[in-house]
Amino acid sequence: MSNRWSRRGMMQAAGAAALSPAAVAAAPVSWPPAQGPNTPKICLGVSPAADEKVMRQLKQIGVEYVLMGGPKIPWEEADLRARMDRFKAAGLGICNLMISGFNDVIWGKPGGDAQIEDVIKSIRAAGKAGLPVIEYNFYAHRLTEGYKEEIGRGGAGYTAYDYELSRNLPPRENVGTHTRTEQLKRAEHFLKAIVPEAEKAGVRLALHPNDPPVPLSRGSEQIMASFDQWKRYLNLVKSPYNGMTFDCGVTREMGEDPVAVCRYLGERDCINHAHFRNVRVRNPYVDYTEVFLDEGQVNLFAVMKELVRQKYPRGLYPEHPRAIDLDRERGLRNQYPGGGGLAGEIYNVGYARAMLQAALSS
Repeated sequence: MSNRWSRRGMMQAAGAAALSPAAVAAAPVSWPPAQGPNTPKICLGVSPAADEKVMRQLKQIGVEYVLMGGPKIPWEEADLRARMDRFKAAGLGICNLMISGFNDVIWGKPGGDAQIEDVIKSIRAAGKAGLPVIEYNFYAHRLTEGYKEEIGRGGAGYTAYDYELSRNLPPRENVGTHTRTEQLKRAEHFLKAIVPEAEKAGVRLALHPNDPPVPLSRGSEQIMASFDQWKRYLNLVKSPYNGMTFDCGVTREMGEDPVAVCRYLGERDCINHAHFRNVRVRNPYVDYTEVFLDEGQVNLFAVMKELVRQKYPRGLYPEHPRAIDLDRERGLRNQYPGGGGLAGEIYNVGYARAMLQAALSS
């Protein structure tokens, strides 16, 4: 008799191996894969005045977390708690509020210290109300004048950016021009005052990087327009509470590898919010187009796997929906040329959830 295995014998052995206790233990025990405290939280932006209909639509597409602009500073605990309770009653948690109203700090004007005190009061109120993250910007000016609509697949609207459309615009009245050195000094003063308060309150701070990441915005240099500048800002006050919004789209706009940058930030526990979107870049920093999530240069599955590997537990915002006809017919769009509304967001959420489930099960 041959000492070689017969085809039948090989198949029987393979079948037995597949049914062995070790193989059964390694198999997934449920589908969809479980999401919990240490997985990304897909969220969408809404108006603070969102009604029951809007909240119901979000729940229908599986969204359980929202973000929005915060009230005028200084925030008060009772107001925040009432807002959070209203959304909680609809099954939605507020994972992030955007704070603003401290331009005197950014522009180095006399009212800066008073505004810092208002921000501190707001952080304390947020902590008492149970808000986990406060997001903010630190722009001298944001050069949005370079955005334009580009027509994409099937006639959908994309958002393109062309620095040449706006690079020579003059400074805005009452804003002036500001150097990077001046802004970093103001940012350090700001952070040294607010980060200890955020630590005590248990509220993480997330600075959004400069977007668009152009070198000059109406004559003012930017402080978060390159990866090296991100690192420098985070080193002004080293703390997980002095974190940022990791935006993989902006990362690619700067010519960086989003997965490598995500890993760097995650290892330092300073991703306090995340934006999930895709772009095609022709010339880093100055010429690119925001596209559908499935067709850009960012490997969004690899980004999601990295966030899952890190056990990143906070908000993940699939933002900037593309303009499709269903939204156009209903007059729904966002603030950007070529931007869409609810139908585009449904697409974004579905794609992001698929990436998350795939990453959790891979």
